[in-house]
Amino acid sequence: MTTIDRAWLGVVSADHTRRAVAGGFIQLNHGKRPGVARLRRGDGFVIYSPTDLYGDKTPLRAFTALGIVADTEPYQAAPMDMGSHGTVQPWRRHITFAEVVPVALTEVKDALHLTTQANWGYQLRRGLVPLTPQDFTTLQRFMDRP
Repeated sequence: MTTIDRAWLGVVSADHTRRAVAGGFIQLNHGKRPGVARLRRGDGFVIYSPTDLYGDKTPLRAFTALGIVADTEPYQAAPMDMGSHGTVQPWRRHITFAEVVPVALTEVKDALHLTTQANWGYQLRRGLVPLTPQDFTTLQRFMDRP
């Protein structure tokens, strides 16, 4: 297990998460810089996917990826079509993703500090929220590929 000092939770649909894991990067809030600029090399990073497909309303509610920030600064990727958001040149960070299995929120909810407050899910609307190092370790344990 990896020990970290800081951790973050990004909210990304599972289909976009699969692309991010395959490419070894994270992109948040439609490619805007502020979120990814908060990350530091060595920070833990977990992705929570409320849905499987971006724009779909069918709930997934699972933690789908976990890794460590691998670079020191955000970088801009090639321009891409973001549908209704137009063509953007997104800001990204390199992430070294671990091989993990997705874990449903219901399986781990009672073990996380994140979910202890009433209306805890409201903060997920920001797309990036701080996560305690203990929650990162808990999720790492639950998601560790056997």
